[in-house]
Amino acid sequence: MNKKVVVTGMGLISPIAHSVDEFEKALKEGRSGVGRITSFDTAGFDVTIAAEVKDFDPSGWIDKKDARKMARFSQFAAAAAAQAMEQAGLLSQAGEEGRRRITSDPGKAGVVMGNGIGGYEIVTESFRKLFDQGPRRMLPLTVPMMIANEAAANISILYGLKGPSFTQVTACTSGTDALGQALDLIRSGRCDVVISGGTEACIVPFSIGAFQMLKALSTKRCDEPEKASRPFDADRDGFVMGEGAGVLILESEEHAKERGAAILSEFSGYGVTSDAYHITAPDPSGESGGITIKKALEDAGLKPEDIGYYNAHGTSTQINDPAETRMIKYAFGDHAKKMKISSIKSMTGHCIAGSGGIEAIACILAIRKGFYPPTINLDNPDPECDLDYVPNKVQYGQIRAAASGSLGFGGHNGVLIFRAYDA
Repeated sequence: MNKKVVVTGMGLISPIAHSVDEFEKALKEGRSGVGRITSFDTAGFDVTIAAEVKDFDPSGWIDKKDARKMARFSQFAAAAAAQAMEQAGLLSQAGEEGRRRITSDPGKAGVVMGNGIGGYEIVTESFRKLFDQGPRRMLPLTVPMMIANEAAANISILYGLKGPSFTQVTACTSGTDALGQALDLIRSGRCDVVISGGTEACIVPFSIGAFQMLKALSTKRCDEPEKASRPFDADRDGFVMGEGAGVLILESEEHAKERGAAILSEFSGYGVTSDAYHITAPDPSGESGGITIKKALEDAGLKPEDIGYYNAHGTSTQINDPAETRMIKYAFGDHAKKMKISSIKSMTGHCIAGSGGIEAIACILAIRKGFYPPTINLDNPDPECDLDYVPNKVQYGQIRAAASGSLGFGGHNGVLIFRAYDA
């Protein structure tokens, strides 16, 4: 029988909040984090909007010297991890070096982070210097700042975690798959504690330009950006790029109880499949995604009707939303019509690898606080998307278990299931 895995800490940096408490408030308010891009000059771009993390100062959570050696995606992850570690009560008092270390056995503590792209702003700046001034003017720390594994590595270094340090790269499913891999590390007994989630920071000219060329991003509502991300709406025209990080502290139930930790939720199931269909488009039948949900339910020992809330991938693209609706119907059958479903990307934009961690936190909050986050901007429902997507306003109700799905370029599918913790 699998070890029971529990959540004891949560932390996030997102376009709508820099803390879990503020995130809960923003979700209930239906607050949009989408606005005009401020991080670079968008002259010549069709896409001029994104869901940026505003007013972010990493020194609120990590030392300034450490932060200067990190790309933005690593800073997000480190800040979210600091919040989660603090809530979990796993940090020692500061030592001679001023660092706070994990209080559990460091050899049985690991980190698994999801990241899709790495430090794009570092890559951009170093290429600019290479082409304009030559190789001797490139940023000295280009490599250790840009590579995708550095978010996990920095968290390991900050807290003295000497167990596995992994990075999951499965596009938009990266954060979800990272959490699934962390679940398996604890169940196997390799780790007692794992810091896990996802992080992304790719609102830079190269990334926006590349996704613009794919015709994947919204362009119709650049003059009213807060209305641009509209999952399941008939008038949607693409996703809005977001950024941020969501991090959970996962522990075996036994370990958490031994140290008297406050348990927030049980992490009970993970399902993963591949479409084997197309490099960017999901399988339009929804079958592979539906099988992923079924695998997660089986892993959790739950039935479809046990799930009270489903956090949809819900990107606001023409292709994704109907395919995901079919995926949900395939997995849940008649219960699909009774279940509450929503996409918080209507508020946060699509935070790529960061989405899995941020949306897992939304599920846990929904269970703990008894509310269904809304899908804002759902004014004209697509007839092909005919389920209850909690349009525009928060709803309230008891939720015993919630699921979160992620779909990534390349046909990656991942689903997580959390449930109310019963001691």
